[in-house]
Amino acid sequence: MALNLSTTKPLLRLPIIVSPFFLWGTAMVAMKGVIPDTAPFFLATMRLLPAGVLVLIFALLMGRSFQVSGRGWFWIALFGLVDGALFQGFLAQGLVRTGAGLGSVMIDSQPLAVALMARWLFQEQVGALGWLGLAIGLAGITLLGLPDEWLISVFQGNFTLSELPADGLMLLRLLFDQGEWLMLMAALSMAVGTILIRYVSQEADPVVATGWHMVLGGLPLAALSLVGEQQPWVGISLTGWGAIAYSTILGSALAYGVFFWLASRGNLTSLSALTFLTPVFALLFGNLFLGEVLSSIQTFGVSLTIVSIYLINQRETLTQWVLGKWQLINKPPVESNS
Repeated sequence: MALNLSTTKPLLRLPIIVSPFFLWGTAMVAMKGVIPDTAPFFLATMRLLPAGVLVLIFALLMGRSFQVSGRGWFWIALFGLVDGALFQGFLAQGLVRTGAGLGSVMIDSQPLAVALMARWLFQEQVGALGWLGLAIGLAGITLLGLPDEWLISVFQGNFTLSELPADGLMLLRLLFDQGEWLMLMAALSMAVGTILIRYVSQEADPVVATGWHMVLGGLPLAALSLVGEQQPWVGISLTGWGAIAYSTILGSALAYGVFFWLASRGNLTSLSALTFLTPVFALLFGNLFLGEVLSSIQTFGVSLTIVSIYLINQRETLTQWVLGKWQLINKPPVESNS
């Protein structure tokens, strides 16, 4: 029997909607904890391939349709490349160089890109508050993505172009060595994947397509791991395998299945903007279990990013509230009959 969210009891509806973001946030912490003992492409493969098989088995048990058109396989393959291989590849490589909480904030800036693409492709309204949120989010990402030393120099008025590497490739290498920019590339990959699910769901069952995109997206990552990583499983402890299992079963199979099922039915911008919850969970559990601490500039950047995503998500409600207050203030006084 297919789950119908509109008829689900409110006490169950909220946990269903929030669950992907909780699982993604805590899975980031689990992956960060195990990545020193393994290699990034192997970890990305383990998060995708087994999870895809589990989703397909679940879909089979639930009696979902496995019928896919020729065009559907094209969209699923593209979906797997972008949201599977590229997203998980950038994520795993980025985790080597940045913390789970900060990395989650960078990845979950993807609602900004989703809002723009959904406005262009599906005519979903952004509105004044949405554009304000996008501007604030861009400022937050800038604070997170650039080195603190550069930003401090700018604030003090001491920054000059001579501080930038003369070689453009060296500048890119310096930025990508931080990890935040790799996470930003992961965010863009996931944003495109969120858009693609609309096209995929027109040609195939969204849950089945999610499973296939994980399997197909995991194959290039497995090939990269076999070619470039030497026995990445040797140093993993029992606790590490437990973290991988959590990331695979709950952080991928369950979380992706629920998220893309919801994305195929709801407003993409609003659903995607709920990812502001993911960095909250990642920062909380990253500090609790990994002792991660952000710099003052990074903390301010995180705050701006979360505010921006909140504005995008709640733009319609906030706009109605502002308009209601404005009408109340400008309501003409009632004339007395006396």
